[in-house]
Amino acid sequence: MSSAEHKWACEYCTYENFPSSKKCTMCYAPRVVYLISEQADPRGGGGGGGSSSPPASPPAADEAGRKWPCALCTYLNWPRAAKCVQCLSPRRRASPLSAAGLHEALAPLRIRTPSAESLARRGSPPTPSPRHQEPAAGPRKWACAACTYENYPRSRRCAIASPPLSNYEYERRLKQLRRRQREADWGWLSACLATVDGDPEPVDAYLASGGDPARQLSKAEVTLLNRPAVFEPGLTLVHLAIRFCQDNILSTVLTRMEGSGSGVKRVPSFVAPDLAQAVRRSVATTLRQKKVAFPCYFMTDMTWFSLPADIEELPEMVQQQLFEELLDKDAQKELEVDAPIINWSLDVTERLGSRLHAVWNRTAGDCLLDSVLQTTWGVFDRENTLRRALFDSLHEAAGAFYPRWCEYERQQTERLQYSLDEDQLRHDWLQLLALGKPGMPLEQLHIWTLAHIIRRPIIVYGVKYVKSFRGEPLGYARFEGVYLPLLWDSSFCSKSPICLGYTRGHFSALLPAMPPTSHITGAGADQHSPEAGGVVFFPLMTHDGKLLPVHFVTRAERGREEALLRQWLDVCVTDGGCLVTQCQLPRPPLLVAQMVQEWLNYYRRMCPVTGPVFPTKLPAAGDEASSENESEGE
Repeated sequence: MSSAEHKWACEYCTYENFPSSKKCTMCYAPRVVYLISEQADPRGGGGGGGSSSPPASPPAADEAGRKWPCALCTYLNWPRAAKCVQCLSPRRRASPLSAAGLHEALAPLRIRTPSAESLARRGSPPTPSPRHQEPAAGPRKWACAACTYENYPRSRRCAIASPPLSNYEYERRLKQLRRRQREADWGWLSACLATVDGDPEPVDAYLASGGDPARQLSKAEVTLLNRPAVFEPGLTLVHLAIRFCQDNILSTVLTRMEGSGSGVKRVPSFVAPDLAQAVRRSVATTLRQKKVAFPCYFMTDMTWFSLPADIEELPEMVQQQLFEELLDKDAQKELEVDAPIINWSLDVTERLGSRLHAVWNRTAGDCLLDSVLQTTWGVFDRENTLRRALFDSLHEAAGAFYPRWCEYERQQTERLQYSLDEDQLRHDWLQLLALGKPGMPLEQLHIWTLAHIIRRPIIVYGVKYVKSFRGEPLGYARFEGVYLPLLWDSSFCSKSPICLGYTRGHFSALLPAMPPTSHITGAGADQHSPEAGGVVFFPLMTHDGKLLPVHFVTRAERGREEALLRQWLDVCVTDGGCLVTQCQLPRPPLLVAQMVQEWLNYYRRMCPVTGPVFPTKLPAAGDEASSENESEGE
């Protein structure tokens, strides 16, 4: 017999090699010998020179060794079977071309073993073994999960799906991976990783730098992230935040995608995130609860946040950029230009210098809580501290809130000529208590409860009708008015209110600017000194001369709204006959003042001749204790 009859075909390039060759002459791939059981395969021709044929195996063993595995379920079928007995799929005969195509489909631009990171650290590829060691007869082969090819027990990778890479191919793919790492947008990739891990700071940094919130992951970026079970091509920050239940990050990203003004926004808490986090911790320490018949949470510190007077010292171009990045232009236009809701009185805006500015705020259901904290501490309610205090107060002090709420709801329905029974009122009350999760929109009851928590009145300047995107009125908005902490004693609360703006389903913080000098030194809360800050004025009337509605009054208090306002607010009348309340702005707490100074320093560096840069280092424990407006816990 000639030696050509015993040549073996290479599994990769199909080149027919001589029987004595242990690896392919063309591609240097190791020879694969098929084992039947404990005897050598009569088709292999390996071992000797081929002069003597091996003993024939028993018929049963020989017939069993010729079974073909199903490509879908890997069941071993008899040679004559045209279809799989288990799944009825047709028999498929593997070919070198299909195996190579499968390899290209499974591993594009990816090195399986070892990983790309370990190869980059080593700096040189591993040298593949020139000879494939055949295992001893007995142990069973393992089937590849990708191509169902049966490999030797000692093989660490499939010989078909993952053929060994040549040095040229390895270097080419490694250079390609390094080039992509250099060209990658690591700010965007860090934001994706931070969204999965629940860290909002890299996401805020990416969005503050002008990043696109609707950007999608590409296939190359998914390869760089190297977490195929987490990242997929086409995913955005919104998809990742929803998949991993990151509500805070979701609301932040949705803010940049919805109508909250165009351009990059830089509020003080974004410029100084460490100080903002310290301020949020201070807010948590100021919340207390009285162990009395009215167990409502309240804040021990009385703080107000306003725009600093140092803004006027900046050049006009820098001031324009500051207000562009701080204010919500859409809300300001809707409240000031489209309808005369704020800044309509010349006596208040010009003579008294009390103009309100709509500050940019997050959306997605947390805007009310964020706007309340913005007007008091200058930060957002990222950790839901105020939301938890709100709903804990509603649950634990329901015996005080529920009766007055029921009476107020019955008065509202009587004006619309229909009535509510007790079952319907209890159902509506339970629905209001079920809005405690982050991102859920809040109602009038929650604004009134927040007035009790911050211990001061809340004035809401809002649109009267909720309109669609086409400008068509959809319904009556009932948020505008004054919310008084009527369940507290008036001596326990402050007479200086905070102001909020309400537009189409969104609340905004309305902040006044700190005047350089106080116009008058009127009455205010006893614990604040008039010399510490300035005095601003807020109208208690609409532009057509009507008194702002006072919410949650009883039947006995109806018709006495102006008397209630004079009891709970410091009310006076301007020369033009406008009923206003004056608010004394005290000096902000030390942490809030440092956060504002760091925010101003960001814009001072844009000036041609910069002013003095104030230190932004966190104060020591002794400094915090000596501050005027710090809580007892600090």
